[in-house]
Order: sequence, then structure tokens, then C-alpha cells
Amino acid sequence: MTTPENEGRKDTPDTMVGTVPGDGPVLPDAKRNPSIATRERRDTAYTPSGETPYLVVQDLTVQFPTADGLVSAVNGLSYAVPLGRTLAIVGESGSGKSVSSMAVMGLHDRKRTKISGSIQLGGDEIVGMPENELMKVRGDAVAMVFQDPQSSLHPLYTVGNQISEAYRVHHKVSKDVAKKRALEMLDLVGIPNPIRRFKQYPHEFSGGMRQRAMIAMGLVNDPKLVIADEPTTALDVTVQAQILDLLNNLQKEFGSAIVLITHDLGVVAEMADDVLVMYAGRCVEYGTAEDVLARPRMPYTWGLLESIPTVSAASEKLRPIKGLPPSLLSLPGGCSFNPRCPYTDRVKGERCTTDLPELLPVDGAGAHTSRCHLHDKASIYEAEVAPRLG
Repeated sequence: MTTPENEGRKDTPDTMVGTVPGDGPVLPDAKRNPSIATRERRDTAYTPSGETPYLVVQDLTVQFPTADGLVSAVNGLSYAVPLGRTLAIVGESGSGKSVSSMAVMGLHDRKRTKISGSIQLGGDEIVGMPENELMKVRGDAVAMVFQDPQSSLHPLYTVGNQISEAYRVHHKVSKDVAKKRALEMLDLVGIPNPIRRFKQYPHEFSGGMRQRAMIAMGLVNDPKLVIADEPTTALDVTVQAQILDLLNNLQKEFGSAIVLITHDLGVVAEMADDVLVMYAGRCVEYGTAEDVLARPRMPYTWGLLESIPTVSAASEKLRPIKGLPPSLLSLPGGCSFNPRCPYTDRVKGERCTTDLPELLPVDGAGAHTSRCHLHDKASIYEAEVAPRLG
């Protein structure tokens, strides 16, 4: 899609390993049983799309017409998530993480949002799906754990009734059966005394317990895809660890695919199998967690890693990324990160400000991709960035 801010520039959509231009994703013939997925098996996957994907997003664009102009929140985003695997989408606020995931859930107001591209969930196309069909998918095949459970849970209904209702929407069962299922889920997510807690209201739960209740509601229908939007925000460190362990354990039990939206790279290192780094609505780096965290090849990813405080370097100053993310109303020409990038002087000519870099395989091959004009990214990282990371 051509918009005022990218007209006249070469702008190619993100591409995934295993795709053919003009065709859908090329999927492996052999499907694996998600019910026996374990982290040990998942760690052997060579590429992010090496297994049969359950969620496939291709060339997704999400725009919001406003009185000031067209806000391009997501631009040509592509990725895939297999069952039993966790994809972390990371980036600063306003990079398009939550907007893209809300598109997967079909939560955008169609009258006020322009969405193009493809979102396939288990082979079914989400973009353009009628609302009555989306309601059958939402909460059943895919569920979302929202960032703030305090505002997501209804204050006038008990927690147990809200979980029961989520189950009855997709199953024709009695209230007693739904209550039994809700009690099972409350117990499964580690809430003590489920019978008493079933009758309580959200304000009677602590922050960590509300988040557990939201996870119970999200998993009550055994969804194959769970989107967790900043699930540990505003929680203390101990509760954060408990929530992450809970998600890990539940993924092993249900075999679900997880899309984890976060800005915390510590959480990414703990949870993710694959990592997608977003900036200004675009993917700028994509690969396995090992590749992206240990061998990053995009200056923005370097900046995110360098901005993390470490215990061993307590006396050193933090190295924040200078400047602010660009306005999505008027993205800069060329690479959107160029106004904040300290390496633009190492690229010949004005390519950083005139040409949008393509998302290409690192070192010319493999599933680890990055979007940058630098030709010596590996040597720059090893000589300059890695020593600063310690």
C-alpha cells in the first residue's frame, strides 16, 4: 500500500523464510504433534519457521485515518508462529507491537482502521472475516492476556462468573459445568482456595492474582494461540518470575503457540524461542532468540541490549538510545531509525535517508534476518558493541 510518507521510495514487505512471491507460505509436509512439545525439542528448531506455523502473518499493514493524516502503525509485517513455540515481539512503545496483535484478534474498529495483508490462523483467513465468525474464533482458537488486568476484568462481576462466561460462550453447557471448569482453571493457574476466590471480585485480588485470573480466562477454552501483552508489567520481580513459569508450564501442558509482547529483554531471554524486533511499525530484525540476543545485526537491537542495566556494571552509566521514536504520521525517509542511528556515517552516500533497507538474511543465508544498510555489521558488533555488553 502506498501512503504519503513512503510514496516514491522503494518499500518492500517483510519476507519470511519458506515463502514464494505471490503464493502463500510453503509449509513442511510433516506435521508434529503439539501435545508433546517441550522446550528441549523446540530448542532444536533451526529456523523460526522451521516447523508448521499455526499463525502466519504476511505483509500486514494497519493504518488509522485521523484529522492530522494517516497514522501508519504497522507496515508490511510478516512472521510465523508454530504450535508449542514462543515468539517475543519487542520494541519501544509505539513500535506497533500491540496494534499488530490486536489485528490478529480482530479487535480493531473496521470503520476507523485500514487493514491489508494476510493473517492466517490454522489456515483460516482473519482479515476480512465476518464479525460473527470472528466471535467464534476469538477466545476459542486465539486468546489474549491483556496488559492491565485491573481494567480488563469487569469490576461488577465476580472473577469466577467472568471465567465461566468465557467458557459458556463457546460451549453449550450448564452453569454448573462452566463453574466446575472455572474452578479447575483457577486451581491450574495457582490461585489458592479456588472455591472462595470464585465468588470474589477483581478488586479483592492482588495484582499477581488478577494476572493469573486473566491467564485462566484466556486458557479456559484451550486456545491454540495465546497472545500475552506485557503480562508482567507493574508486577514485582518475584511475581513476574511466577507468571513466566506459569506460562511456560501451561504451554507445555496445552501445546499452545504464544506471542509475547514485551519491552523487557530479560523476559525475552527467559521465555522466547524466536524474537521479532519492531521499530516504527516495521520488523527490523527476526530470528531465533539465540541469534537475535547473542548475534544481533541491527543497530536498533544493539541499542536495546545496551540500555539494559547489569549488576556487574553498577558503576557505569546506562547507554540509552538517543532521541525519540519517529511520528507514525510522517516517517523519515529511508531507514526509519536513521535519525537516531550512530552508524549512518559508515554507509556510503545517503542510502540511510533515501532507501528503505530490505529485510534480508544475515550473512546471506539462514532465517536470521535484519534490516540495515551496513555491510560490516558482524565486525562492528564484535569489535564495538559486544565489549560494552560485557
